Amino acid sequence: MDISFTVRLPVDVSSVPFVRGLCRQALEHLQVDRPVIEETTLALTEACANVVQHSGEHAEYEVSVTIHDDLCRITVVDDGTGSDRAEAAARSDPDGDGGAGLRLMQALVDSLDFRRDAEGRHRMSLEKRLSSRPPLRLLGHS
Repeated sequence: MDISFTVRLPVDVSSVPFVRGLCRQALEHLQVDRPVIEETTLALTEACANVVQHSGEHAEYEVSVTIHDDLCRITVVDDGTGSDRAEAAARSDPDGDGGAGLRLMQALVDSLDFRRDAEGRHRMSLEKRLSSRPPLRLLGHS
C-alpha cells in the first residue's frame, strides 16, 4: 500500500507538530517499525523547523510525503531563505555552532538534497528507507 499527501502550511511553530503527526499516522498505518518512524518524523521536524526559523516573511510552505514500497520521500518547499542557510551550513565547519539540525537530518535519513526549483523556491528533499531488511531472494532448487 502507498500513501501520498501534500499540505500547504503557515510558517509558524504550530505547523511543525501538525505535519509531523500526519506523517507519523501514515507510517503507523503502514506498520513501519517504531524506530524508523521516530527517525523519519524527527528528520521531517528538523526540515520544517528550518523553514519556520529561517524563511523570513513568507506566509506558507509546502510539505509533500510519498510512501511507496519501502521508501519514504519527503519534500519541503519554501520561498524564503531556509534552504540557503541549510546549504551554507552543509559547507561549513561541522564543529561550528550552525548546522546542528542539518547534521541530525543527514544522520537520520538515507538521502538529503537541497535545490532551487524553476520558480526560485527552495526545495529540501529527504529519503528514508523504511526497512533495514535485505530484499527477499527466492532460491531455485537444483
